[in-house]
Amino acid sequence: MITVPISSGESLDSLYYLVPAAGVLALIYAYFKAAWVKKQDAGTERMKEIAGQIQDGAMAFLSTEYKVLSGFVVIVAGLLVFANTSSDDPNAHWIIGLSFVVGAAASALAGYIGMKVATDANVRTTQAATKGLPGALDVAFSGGAVMGMTVVGLALLGLGSLFIGYWNFFDGNLEKVLPALTGFSMGASSIALFARVGGGIYTKAADMGADLVGKVESGLPEDDPRNPAVIADNVGDNVGDVAGMGADLFESYIGALIGAMVLGLGIHTTGGTENGAILLPLLIAAAGIICSIAGTFAVKVKEGGNPQHALDAGAFGAAGVMAIATFALAHQFWPEGATLAGKSISYTDVGLATVIGLATGVLVGLITSYYCSMDKPPVDGVAEQSKTGYATNVVAGLGLGMESTAAPIVLIAVGVVGANHFAGLYGVAIAALGMLSTTGIQLAVDAYGPIADNAGGIAEMTHQEPEVRKRTDQLDAVGNTTAAIGKGFAIASAAMTALALFAAYKQTANVSVIDLTEAKVMAGLFLGAMLPFLFSSMAMKAVGDAAMDMIEEVRRQFREIPGLLEGTAAPEVEKCVAISTDAAIRKMILPGALAVITPVAIGFGAGPEALGGLLAGVTVSGVALAIFMSNAGGAWDNAKKSFEDGGYTSKVDGTVYAKGSEAHNAAVVGDTVGDPFKDTAGPSLNILVKLMSVVALVIAPLIALS
Repeated sequence: MITVPISSGESLDSLYYLVPAAGVLALIYAYFKAAWVKKQDAGTERMKEIAGQIQDGAMAFLSTEYKVLSGFVVIVAGLLVFANTSSDDPNAHWIIGLSFVVGAAASALAGYIGMKVATDANVRTTQAATKGLPGALDVAFSGGAVMGMTVVGLALLGLGSLFIGYWNFFDGNLEKVLPALTGFSMGASSIALFARVGGGIYTKAADMGADLVGKVESGLPEDDPRNPAVIADNVGDNVGDVAGMGADLFESYIGALIGAMVLGLGIHTTGGTENGAILLPLLIAAAGIICSIAGTFAVKVKEGGNPQHALDAGAFGAAGVMAIATFALAHQFWPEGATLAGKSISYTDVGLATVIGLATGVLVGLITSYYCSMDKPPVDGVAEQSKTGYATNVVAGLGLGMESTAAPIVLIAVGVVGANHFAGLYGVAIAALGMLSTTGIQLAVDAYGPIADNAGGIAEMTHQEPEVRKRTDQLDAVGNTTAAIGKGFAIASAAMTALALFAAYKQTANVSVIDLTEAKVMAGLFLGAMLPFLFSSMAMKAVGDAAMDMIEEVRRQFREIPGLLEGTAAPEVEKCVAISTDAAIRKMILPGALAVITPVAIGFGAGPEALGGLLAGVTVSGVALAIFMSNAGGAWDNAKKSFEDGGYTSKVDGTVYAKGSEAHNAAVVGDTVGDPFKDTAGPSLNILVKLMSVVALVIAPLIALS
């Protein structure tokens, strides 16, 4: 058995250096993938022009967003330094402010790099589709792989380097090292929330404007170059679904790691590897990078094949290898005679808890796919209801979303109980990490979706041959499924991660029992249950307000620019991009502030037990509402698409309802209702529940019970 010393003054075992080294490996792989994508043919001058507009808009938005957020980061870092310098707690230290800044910077950098390469890959995917499906899949997936590997690479490089640095700075005192690291998670979560909310507002304002005016009012096809909002819509796919999802999984990944490491402090041992419970999560994450890289080589398709099978082979293959690797790592590094709260935990228990996490994530993703996929009964049901108008479509989507919460919640509950049975609350934390251990390839598959979507848009705007659009549509259809699975996976991981962080908060704040019969705890529970609804209302209203401005602008251009609808004049796309950018930057501040300020106010105002009640309420309410919104939105989206490829054939009477029919228009309206559900409020709730738990964990030493 390898021994990793923890006592003061002893040298740090070289095993810890494997963690940042794995991060560097992921970044090297991402660099070579990015260079390969850049070398591919970008097509005609018109294709390059449109791709340039998309990239310029996306990078300009991200630069503006980061300038605004830099002020937020400086202020919060200063407050963390002040609060921890003034604290009497012996484990509080100002260096947590540095962790916060590094976490925020790493998350922002990952989003910037990933989106830059995604906007390089979209036009090259279109050009590759002129030659065949295999090359188009290679380019689109390689672009997504850069996002995935950059996220896990910067996460492990940043966290691993800080851990080693703090280990030396605090002479191996883990009671000081781990609280200082929680700031890294808070920084990542803060950037993630703003990225998700801001990106969601941007993309859905443009999408609603493009659909309602361009498609419903003017009868234009999807991604028609005459539509002024189309470029802004394609920009939004990148800022919302590439940078936003990347930031989302970055902070989930870090949150699961830190939650497991903090809970590892509660593990008692009788000998062997004394701090294996803290080392193990880091090594699992490092092994996950190797498995993810290996999985990318399995993503291949032949002409006429199904890209979904190729993506599944890579993602599920990596997860299978990771399950085996986890048992091997636990066998090697788990402490002998380990106990938690009097419960004996073996390496087999830890391995089984990790596998439970992996299985739960996969199953929730598959259920999400069932409720959101075309040609499945739930989506067909929404399409059928579109035949009788707008209201029945909307009611059907709402009902489906509510129903779809049942199975995932049951699975998450079973997963939590199962992981806890084998390894206590540490098992729940390690299950969350197991779910996220192959984030590199999971995010690659997810980021592939918006790249394929953009590729289809560029094909439409440059009037490519029907065979080219058929190939990009095939890639895009698979991307819709991977996006649905990714959202389900993100929700399941959010629930597990939030619970792990909640348990870490209880341990750090020295709260043994949260009694629901106490008035403060019950009040906190109700407030927590309310917050996801208030937060969602802010996000939905922001999209609605921005969409109104976008709709008026598109109508103005159709009315005032001679020849625009006839295709003889160019739209003023920069004005639509400016509307989305301005709305997203202005409207993202209040929801983000709500998430950060509320736990601080409750913690210092009502105490740690009331804050525990708040976290319980926001977690349960937020997870259920996120599932409802994401699945309802996904079903509305694909119900609309059911009408757009040769028309929808009724499963009841066999009647074909063509594109442009009243039933199709009703489905388009349903989709515009679902857009802010699935791409703004829903995904942002995943981050809300984790960010509030992270903030509570960061302030826990300052409000701990004596």
